[in-house]
Amino acid sequence: MPLLVMKFGGTSVADLDRIANAAEKVKREVDRGYDVIVIVSAMSGKTNELVGWVEQTSPLFDAREYDAVVSSGENVTAGLMALRLQEMDVPARSWQGWQVPLQTTSAHSSARIEDIPRANLDRKFAEGMKVAVVAGFQGVSPEGRITTLGRGGSDTTAVAFAAAFEAERCDIYTDVDGVYTTDPRIEDKARKLEKIAFEEMLELASLGAKVLQTRSVELAMRYKVRLRVLSSFEDNDDNAGTLVCAEEDIVESNVVAGVAYSRDEAKMTLISVADRPGIAAAIFGPLSEAGVNVDMIVQNISEEGRTDMTFSCPVDQVARAERAMNGARDKGEIQFSELVADTDVAKVSVVGIGMRSHAGVAARMFAALSQEGINIKVITTSEIKISVLIDRKYMELAVQALHDTFELDKAA
Repeated sequence: MPLLVMKFGGTSVADLDRIANAAEKVKREVDRGYDVIVIVSAMSGKTNELVGWVEQTSPLFDAREYDAVVSSGENVTAGLMALRLQEMDVPARSWQGWQVPLQTTSAHSSARIEDIPRANLDRKFAEGMKVAVVAGFQGVSPEGRITTLGRGGSDTTAVAFAAAFEAERCDIYTDVDGVYTTDPRIEDKARKLEKIAFEEMLELASLGAKVLQTRSVELAMRYKVRLRVLSSFEDNDDNAGTLVCAEEDIVESNVVAGVAYSRDEAKMTLISVADRPGIAAAIFGPLSEAGVNVDMIVQNISEEGRTDMTFSCPVDQVARAERAMNGARDKGEIQFSELVADTDVAKVSVVGIGMRSHAGVAARMFAALSQEGINIKVITTSEIKISVLIDRKYMELAVQALHDTFELDKAA
């Protein structure tokens, strides 16, 4: 029997009516002859509520108990979804992570999936179960404790099940009807993409697009899981949404697939650092240990034997970065004259697999920003991406200008 994985996010199961709506979509696939594994998130807002309860009860909480509490939201949704399907005469059963079992590492609140043995679910499907409703975001450690996979972990759960069970496709139901060339709230000419390559989606997800969690796209690319992003609130046909697939499955595509942005960035510069072998390791080692997520890095020679080192990080990690750098200086590991933080910047990026074979993308991008009077502070590139750091007040203007420059409102 062919198998589908269907994942419903928090807004798609926010109340009993929406759970009933999601169950109708599941039943439709069962009626078409599929066995279905449904992955559910907690009802919208529930995880935040549970996290708040933990923090109020124990500010320095035990991570094992944190996971036990915050994973319960998905358990509730899974049970309600299974009950609703049973009321519709669909043979369904709910499964918590430990019952599958979805085996993970012991890193509580940020566990990694290690294995999903098929035996338990395969046996139940053979006995007549048509739908397994699995609580997303959670698994079980080698010690037998409940673990969670981090925010957005239900996407990762869904892709992992699709890979383990060799599903025909993994459908991610959310509150948007697909992946767009940019955020429609900023650019009203943003266009929904019919298909997007794994690599492009991975870049967009890592650069700030909120449609899919980055780890889920990494997993889909590794195991060639065909992903479809579509709306829970529309009647969908077989061509609905956006298909995330291998590059070879896309016949024609624009040079640039999309424009992404990240609003809450900071630019930090260490001024007059000794220019010597190992200085980069001496700087970025302490930042890594402090949990600072460094992104863009630029090094400039400032004077003989000295250099300026600039990097970007999320704005809410600036204080952590400052402590790490000042601590390293106090220990004599690095020396610098000043640490300057600019907390009013944003990152804007263009992404596209077509950039591999087309020259001039950077020139067009920089010319478009120049025409709008937007100054570029930092530039980084990869094979299919160009990112710039600019003043935050120009972020929306930059997104709109780049969308127009690369004519993303038009299909290839």
